[in-house]
Amino acid sequence: MLKFFKKFRLSSDKKKDVNVEKGFLLFENTSEVIRAEELLKKAGFPVKVKAPPPEVRQGCDMVIEFPLMLKLEISRFLEENNLRPLSLVPVEDPLLEPVDMCRVKDFGDYIMIHVANMKITVDKRNKAIVNISGGGCPDVPFLASIMVGKPLDQTPEPRAFGHTLCGYTLQLALEEAKKRCLPS
Repeated sequence: MLKFFKKFRLSSDKKKDVNVEKGFLLFENTSEVIRAEELLKKAGFPVKVKAPPPEVRQGCDMVIEFPLMLKLEISRFLEENNLRPLSLVPVEDPLLEPVDMCRVKDFGDYIMIHVANMKITVDKRNKAIVNISGGGCPDVPFLASIMVGKPLDQTPEPRAFGHTLCGYTLQLALEEAKKRCLPS
């Protein structure tokens, strides 16, 4: 089944696949988005978490983007796993394009990955996390205390310590930092 989905996989870079119509899954809260993303990815569905455009925002500030042709399979799968989105919105208008939550700023010896409201800064020379900032969730100081000063390949993953929006976006920032700074 995964082989079938690969040809519809949405690109992770700035290029848009014009042959794939997309849809959004909107959920009540962040925990539901995180759970749905995890289940859908494990099942091989090509999904991405994005920030929704204001015109379709409901519930939390994240949506799951998916190839619209998989609407029925995804709806059935989520129902079987007791996850019910608030709504499923087809993206027909180019103004409804989701916003990529990740931005990168290169400062020479340092790189800052900014995902939603969380930022992680890494020293590119020794691959150590030098700063974590942003957010407003109560777990941010704790996460910073266990991650700052550690090399990317040895830092604990934020997803192991909670399900807040800040922890989730810090996890995405960490994954992006690893992609950019660690050899594959």
